[in-house]
Amino acid sequence: MTFLALVRHGETEWNAERRLQGSSDIPLNDTGRVQAARAAELLTGSTWDLLVSSPLSRAAETADIIGARIGLTRSATYPGLVERHFGEAEGATDEDLWDRWPDGRYPGMESRTSMTRRGLGVLDDLASRHPGASVVAVSHGGLIRSVIGAVSGLWAPRIPNAGITTFRHDGTQWNLHTVNGYGVVERAPVEP
Repeated sequence: MTFLALVRHGETEWNAERRLQGSSDIPLNDTGRVQAARAAELLTGSTWDLLVSSPLSRAAETADIIGARIGLTRSATYPGLVERHFGEAEGATDEDLWDRWPDGRYPGMESRTSMTRRGLGVLDDLASRHPGASVVAVSHGGLIRSVIGAVSGLWAPRIPNAGITTFRHDGTQWNLHTVNGYGVVERAPVEP
């Protein structure tokens, strides 16, 4: 059984300003570095075999801060773990978004289906290549919420900066274990 801790990156200035980041490469701020260190503390109670992240600097730095505490070096970055691309809306504030695109359809935006598919593809690949391993993967809030929904069929709450969501892969499928530190009822196996 593969165990996965999917961690959201720490805070950036755009998070603090409530700007839509998407796939824009915005670095961590000092608060984000503290949040990453707190997440690392929560992960120290377990043994981890592999540390990976999205290639965006906020995720990579969060992973490196975690790795320094849990004794792992980030071994890879996966473009499939990048946040959803929001096209022309990236960098816009909530007010800007409402004023310019009240229907939520941003020109050039990646579909949620595409983001979910690529994110799950990376996670499935990790489970296939590292069966029985315990993996920490640092990614982004939108991607994590989409994976939660796809795996469990449940509505996913907001994922805070440096929030930790855990999954188990039983050799066939992913099962949601915890969201933001809270346990969930795992999905029952599908009858053949």
